[in-house]
Amino acid sequence: MERLMKIATNAAIMASKEIMRIYESADEDFGIELKGDDSPLTLADKASHKCIIKHLEQTNIPVLSEEGANIPYEERKEWKRLWIVDPLDGTKEFIKRNGEFTINIALVENGAPLYGLIYLPVKREFYAGLVGYGSYKFTGEKVLHMQTLPFSQVEPRPFTVAASRSHLSPDTDYYIKLLRKEHGLIEVVNRGSSLKMCMVAEGSADVYPRFAPTMEWDTAAGDAICRAAGRKVVDAKTGEPLTYNKPDLHNPWFIAK
Repeated sequence: MERLMKIATNAAIMASKEIMRIYESADEDFGIELKGDDSPLTLADKASHKCIIKHLEQTNIPVLSEEGANIPYEERKEWKRLWIVDPLDGTKEFIKRNGEFTINIALVENGAPLYGLIYLPVKREFYAGLVGYGSYKFTGEKVLHMQTLPFSQVEPRPFTVAASRSHLSPDTDYYIKLLRKEHGLIEVVNRGSSLKMCMVAEGSADVYPRFAPTMEWDTAAGDAICRAAGRKVVDAKTGEPLTYNKPDLHNPWFIAK
């Protein structure tokens, strides 16, 4: 497992260099295209995907990536272990240049996330978790500083809800209103990409409700990190944990808490 984690970490580091090369180019238009669901795709998405696939290939474990998601279920259903990757989570935030985008890499076994890695290229920060062993946040490619998740000391704060910066749906807004009735004063913090799951894992947010469309690659890494930190990511209707490598790669509405 240690070898797989090292390969995933190196893949994220090298992919981030490709992303930042494009992100920091003053005259770069990012080569924006619209996918079938009208979500944006940039040169950075493609470059990161290519880099990560190149690294993960040496593990001989199949890869399901957002930029290569057209693999038939008839083939995928035989995969007991697979990588689920989002080469650039938060493409809208990337285009806005607000820094709130991540690289997500997860290892899934028998439909459940086992290991997750989330890397923030702008801050050079990692979140990582191995179910059964714990979750961590560390800074720098040479691990300059490491903290165990959830943080042991968190400043006093009101009940805190992590919410999407770009996808706040009416259903999510209604859920937040219910939380206000239950908890009184609450704080809503808007973040892009998988940073919301990271907030739950580290204990800076109490809940992240998502009642809007997401795909498995949006959540697998954050789900693993949350589970390894003792948190839960569950189907909003059934209360059951999310499952992965399904015939339909869409997630149900979910709550991370």
